[in-house]
Amino acid sequence: MTNTALPEENGSSLFPLVLSIVAAAATGVLWTYANPIQLVPGIIQWRIFAFLPPLIGILLGWKSGFICGYLGTIIWSLLAGTFIPAHSLIVDGLAVGLTGLVPGLLFNPATTTFDKNTLIRIAAVCLGVGLVMVVAVSASLAFLNIFPFWWAVGYLGLSDIVPMLIGTPLLVASAQKILTAAHPAGFKRF
Repeated sequence: MTNTALPEENGSSLFPLVLSIVAAAATGVLWTYANPIQLVPGIIQWRIFAFLPPLIGILLGWKSGFICGYLGTIIWSLLAGTFIPAHSLIVDGLAVGLTGLVPGLLFNPATTTFDKNTLIRIAAVCLGVGLVMVVAVSASLAFLNIFPFWWAVGYLGLSDIVPMLIGTPLLVASAQKILTAAHPAGFKRF
């Protein structure tokens, strides 16, 4: 693959900030209304759009990825009726925010060519940060007596890690081309 990096000229950080908030809203809405399979009704569904926070983090910057994951989780929990203040605002929000933050720190389209090896590394990072997120969220659900820890690990692993492993590497290069076409002058990652 060729490097079609987004130039980080003297552009504004407003573009990725606004896009990250729009992506967070889209993430929350998609997680609420476009999840075809309820793994544990009312608690865990297969979030086929779990790749959005890491994808946004890589393309728009680590802060944008964190915003997408954190706000997306809050929006989802409010819309789905699963909002639990201590769990949603602290553990779930921060853990899902990390799934956007960490890939955004490690991969920068301005300096990265999305070749086969990079896509494998992106999948490995999604797996690692996904495991951390799943363990943290499962521990919180178990602590609050909402769902047993090991069952939560299994179901959350299916619901979030699988889409991140497949979707993020699969879509990052094409999404980067779309962003480059949308903002050819470049922008500062946020």
